This record gives sequence, structure tokens and C-alpha cells, in this order.
Amino acid sequence: MAQPIDCDLGIDCHIQQVVDHDPTAGASDFRCGSLTYDGHKGTDFALPSLAAQAAGVAVLAAADGVVTGVRDGMADALQVDATAPDVSGRECGNGIVISHENGWETQYCHLAQGSISVSNGDLVTAGTPLGQVGLSGQTQFPHLHLSVRQNGQVVDPYDPDGVISCDAPEQDWLWSDVTPTPPGGIIAAGFSDAVPSYDAIKAGNAAADDLTTTSDALVLWGYMFGARAADELRLTIIGPDMKPIFENVQTLERTQAQLFRAGGRRTPPGGWQPGLHIGLVELFRDDRRLAVLKSEIVLN
Repeated sequence: MAQPIDCDLGIDCHIQQVVDHDPTAGASDFRCGSLTYDGHKGTDFALPSLAAQAAGVAVLAAADGVVTGVRDGMADALQVDATAPDVSGRECGNGIVISHENGWETQYCHLAQGSISVSNGDLVTAGTPLGQVGLSGQTQFPHLHLSVRQNGQVVDPYDPDGVISCDAPEQDWLWSDVTPTPPGGIIAAGFSDAVPSYDAIKAGNAAADDLTTTSDALVLWGYMFGARAADELRLTIIGPDMKPIFENVQTLERTQAQLFRAGGRRTPPGGWQPGLHIGLVELFRDDRRLAVLKSEIVLN
């Protein structure tokens, strides 16, 4: 299968969740990790912000086939509070089903209202645009949920035989061009003059680009996914003289699908040194650096 979304994995999108292999009330991904939740039946290709979704990101057919199901007309609305619309029985939102040979089918969920560009009976090839990533159905962040089934049974593209070996993940994947997904990482990072709101970070407008040497504070924030309890997050701000002016290490207390952390310093008397300031957000697991993201800002 080809990648079903028009983005660069690890750069402007990431894999937020994969298929749950644990038949009990617990959850386990194909690595015996936590990049899933109980009963999850697909692969979630997530965008970094609502702004990225609003700009338009195409959903693509993962393989050649024929369209056998289409639903459109559901509103794009995140399921984050009691005012969200009821999507019971329509959790996929606006979506498409494509049938392939030998009993295989793929299902594409949470497309933007009015964006679907195929109809029942259409023949498609891998890479054919189907619509755009939206917020319809049971969504709490902008993403494409892709389900893969054979003869009605869920198949994990990362572990198609369903036999998990925690120390040796499956290598015979169904993907033709999807790179290995990390078991967690950093979605975005930036500077601001105060700790930003989580809503601003998820919207994609938390990063300030107009700070000065006399702004109230210099704060570095990081937005992460797939964090586990006991992971370490390091925030470092380096001044124009290449010396750290802020360093902080936080041990995360619980496993979370997404989260953010921030830290910094109030502006000292006389202001900050003008010039380039570098922020490093680093995520460590089991004494190994899992991810790092750099942010830069020039103070004048």
C-alpha cells in the first residue's frame, strides 16, 4: 500500500496511533508499546495543527481498487466538549471504502465536509486523490484514520500476520513507501513571551515571531505525541553566545497520546542579549534520545 495522505511523515505529519493488538481491556501496538488505545482498528495519520488542516491536505487511495462506499455531509467539528454533535453510529465521519482484490478493502475516515471527489463505482489507482483531511466524526485532532481489512477482519499494515514479537517487530509490512513510525515524538516547538494555551498550540498559532530583548519573558514550548510515563523532556534555550540561558528536565508522570510542556525565564533587568536564540526540545526514553526539535528566534 502507498501512503494515503499527501504529507511528509516526520516533518508535517506523524502517525499518532496504530492498531490495538491486545484482545483484553488493555492496549498494545505492534511493538508492545502504547501508540494505540483499546479497540483501535486503524492507523491515524495526524496533522500538527488545525491550521495545517485548514490549509488543505489531500487523502489518497492506498492501492488500486473500486469505490464501494461514500459518505459526505457531516460537519467538521472536534469532539472535545459537550456541545459537539452526536456522531453515534457515524464515528468514521465523512469517509470512503475502496475494495481491492482477494477480499481486501481500505476505509478512509474523518474527511472534510464537501471535499470527497470520488463516487461509488469509480475505479481508482494508488495515489488517486479522494478528498481532504477533515474533522468529521469522532475526532479530537485533525487526522486521517485508515482501516485495512481482509474478508472483514482488521489487519494491521505494520504487522499483517498479527503475531507480535516485542523485541523483533514485523518487517513484512503492507506499506510500500511508509517509513517506520517512531513510538512517540515531538510535533512542534516554538518561543513565546508566556506559557501558551493548549488551544493555541493545537490551533498552530502559539509560536511568536516578534519577540524583542525587552519582552516580558522568553518561554520555550514543545508539543509531543506518544509520551510514556517516566519519559524525560528536556527544554534548553541557548543565547547568541552559544551558552545556555535556560535548562530544564521534566520526568513525565503518565502516558499520554498528546501533551505539551513549556519553560523559560522572565526577562532580566536590561533585557536579553540581542541576536539569535535557539530552543531545543528533546524527548528521552530509557536513556535514549527519542526525538529532538529545534526552534530559533532573533531578538532585536
